[in-house]
Amino acid sequence: MKPSSEPAEAVDAAIAAANVLMGVAARSVQRVEDEVNSLQLRVLMLIELDGPQSPGAIATELGVHPSNATRTCDKLVQADLISRAEDPQDRRFIRLELTRRGTALVEKVIADRREALAGILRELSAAQLDQVVLGLQVFAEAAGAEPARDGRFTLGSR
Repeated sequence: MKPSSEPAEAVDAAIAAANVLMGVAARSVQRVEDEVNSLQLRVLMLIELDGPQSPGAIATELGVHPSNATRTCDKLVQADLISRAEDPQDRRFIRLELTRRGTALVEKVIADRREALAGILRELSAAQLDQVVLGLQVFAEAAGAEPARDGRFTLGSR
């Protein structure tokens, strides 16, 4: 396959791939929507990715008012998906962490995503798979994304 000289072709291919990836992500969210909504799942993923968080940091990351983040976190505490405690370094701050149940839910979502993507990739020949791997690596690098091997989809280029 020769490289396209038309950026529109590359954009169309990227959009097609993004639709597939978004479908994988959406289905993984649907599988846990009886436990959490998409905003709550984003909070769980954020804590899993970056470690314990304060409610203010979560509000900033999600781009929501702090009261909305607090309400979301309250529901996650009530569902035993995160725990809330004073920060041992500074008791004025609240520290939110995943519980075992929260970690298990995040791991379930990630495993679903990895399996769905693996199923798609198994349809490719070895040569096609090599091309896809290289193309996706180059694409992610061009976007400034850090390598992620755990199946999380984030908003931004971490």
